[in-house]
Amino acid sequence: MFHYVEDKEFLHRAQSYCSTIVKQVEDECRRNGLNGQVFLVGSGARNMVTQNGDGPIDFDYNLNVLSCDDWDDGKTIKEIVRKAFNRVMRTSRLPDVEDSTASLTTKPFHFEGKQRTEFSIDLAIVTMNDEGTWERLIHQKTGIVAFDRYYWNKVRNSAEIRKRARILKQEGRWNIVRDKYLKIKNQHLQKNDHHSSFICYIEAVNEVYNKV
Repeated sequence: MFHYVEDKEFLHRAQSYCSTIVKQVEDECRRNGLNGQVFLVGSGARNMVTQNGDGPIDFDYNLNVLSCDDWDDGKTIKEIVRKAFNRVMRTSRLPDVEDSTASLTTKPFHFEGKQRTEFSIDLAIVTMNDEGTWERLIHQKTGIVAFDRYYWNKVRNSAEIRKRARILKQEGRWNIVRDKYLKIKNQHLQKNDHHSSFICYIEAVNEVYNKV
């Protein structure tokens, strides 16, 4: 079951390590014609980092694409980011990232010493459309590379997520959001139905906002 990670010292150290890596990826993408900005997904940015039992901790980041040569060429966009990520990893003699349907994922890291909790980076490629709704770049694998699909998929009910989160925090409702977020993550875990932290976070914020 998921629980919140309470070791603030470890979280700060691990998050700083991950943020340094993804900032280098952002810079490397820019040098290759893709202008974007990396940010820590809502859950991590608000001290809501979770861990499944004693398993690895995922730090979820989004790369918000601001400009590129061709918005419809999802394959090229994904490849620019993947290759940039791998170049950054190789400079530190770390393994290449894994290319999944909706993100790029590192192998788990751990620090030397007594605290050897493993952690990793999940980097999703996103953009905000003219309606103010977030969209994620999806790589639909078919088993035959030539037939794979790349497309932008709208994230439902995401248009006002920042505004709603800010209002809930200002009104002192954030502990309700934290409880709901953890409950949603565990519900999906029990169903073996993988939902990214970003999607679970949006569900939690919207559900609490609509109730209060």
